[in-house]
Amino acid sequence: MTARFLIAGEALTDIVIDAANTQREHPGGSPMNVAVALSRLGHEAHLLTRIGNDARGDAIRAHLDASGVQLTPGSSVEAATSTALARLDANGAATYEFDLLWDPRPAGLPEHVDAVHTSSIAAVLEPGAETVLDVLRRRRDGSTISYDPNARPTLMGEAETVRAQIEHTIALCDVVKASDEDVAWLYGTDDVEDVVASWRELGPALTVLTRGDEGAVGFAATGRVQVSPVVVDAVDTVGAGDTFSAGILDALAAKDLLGAEKRPALAAMPSDDVASVLRHAAALAAITVSRAGANPPWSHELS
Repeated sequence: MTARFLIAGEALTDIVIDAANTQREHPGGSPMNVAVALSRLGHEAHLLTRIGNDARGDAIRAHLDASGVQLTPGSSVEAATSTALARLDANGAATYEFDLLWDPRPAGLPEHVDAVHTSSIAAVLEPGAETVLDVLRRRRDGSTISYDPNARPTLMGEAETVRAQIEHTIALCDVVKASDEDVAWLYGTDDVEDVVASWRELGPALTVLTRGDEGAVGFAATGRVQVSPVVVDAVDTVGAGDTFSAGILDALAAKDLLGAEKRPALAAMPSDDVASVLRHAAALAAITVSRAGANPPWSHELS
């Protein structure tokens, strides 16, 4: 089932330096990657972001246009486009350094959407974080709300400080997904499953923990569900978590579980359905891992 999405968050230029010290640039940003993935899967994706009217901004606009993502009015500004310097280790894992200003203008947003998603810096970094939270609050009465904390310690500051802010956002949500590394940093614990399970007490119907080569775990009213990883030859992990988030939303759309009116059905989702949602998301993320950069799959690439 085709759905309409509003994604609120940063779009920027990823400057990637690999283990051989080779540098390349390409459009990036966790929320933007989710928007691209959803649009490539055949959905209508609107992106509320902030990009400059410069060469890097032009490259982002071209990338979004090629994937069918619609920029909301006000997303282009007379300023420099933000950047994220990503350094890849020998295993393809990335660490980031940011040059980012986040002050989006929520003008001309679509009137009705089935779901709103945000992630990473967008819900934490001021002054834009309050704008994003306001969008979530206003849209909750009509839309499913989805969130991925996607921690960026170099921008987010002390974990103890940002944790309360992240939990405040979680309380507005129906679906929350996080990686084991993010949760370990945020809470300073190895008991990451317990943390993600406890998030349901804040309000979400479905919380999901991704564990890399250990697969993923979901927590719903029907209990804990674990799925195995999809094994592929990894090129790098850039955009994999974002594709997983999009995969969850894509699977929920297929099950007709998006929209505020579907909240009771989402909350009552059987364990078998939770497992199928996680397996679908993992399969999509595996495709992204198998190729360079944040390059999520198109619907025609799925078997």
